[in-house]
Amino acid sequence: MAASLLTAFWVVSFSLVMVPGADWAYAISAGMRGGAIAPAIAGMLCGYLMITLVVAAGIGALVASVPVVLTILTFVGAAYLLWVGGGILTRPSVPTAGEGRASNTKLGWVVRGFAISGMNPKALLLFLALLPQFTRQGQAWPISAQISALGFVQIANCAVVYSLVAVGSKFILRTRPKVSRMVGQFSGAAMILVAVLLLLEQFRALRG
Repeated sequence: MAASLLTAFWVVSFSLVMVPGADWAYAISAGMRGGAIAPAIAGMLCGYLMITLVVAAGIGALVASVPVVLTILTFVGAAYLLWVGGGILTRPSVPTAGEGRASNTKLGWVVRGFAISGMNPKALLLFLALLPQFTRQGQAWPISAQISALGFVQIANCAVVYSLVAVGSKFILRTRPKVSRMVGQFSGAAMILVAVLLLLEQFRALRG
């Protein structure tokens, strides 16, 4: 691929990743649990990897052309965000002397992270709309390989930004339990807001 295309995509991708959303909220929640940072972020990155492979294989275009599938994805993703966000809102993470016990639930953090990113229909639609714009016919790499490369750039940006968000939350909030609780509740509320917006957009689309 041309270096200019990769650079242009990196700028766009980084700008999008820097916009706070459900992933940010989940990273903040994991950051306040010490050992949960790595599995939580790994789960989210696996979700984006799945979306990248789906779009590269051409399946994403098929899914996007079937409104019923996207509707189901939207409702499932929104319901999951409501569930996770509600749990964080009512039981926000607060650093304690026993926070190391979070390592016992690493698989749970991975699975929830994977679901938050992999089950997000907006992420699928974003990849469908964005990645093909930076591919070119006639390149040495086929379109599927170009999309895969762009997807990995997106994943790398997510890894860096979400890691900084999680680690920053861990060290900044470690000695501030009250602030930590407030941030945790804010994270949960943010997930719920994203879910509500997804549902409102879907209901509006169904009415139209």
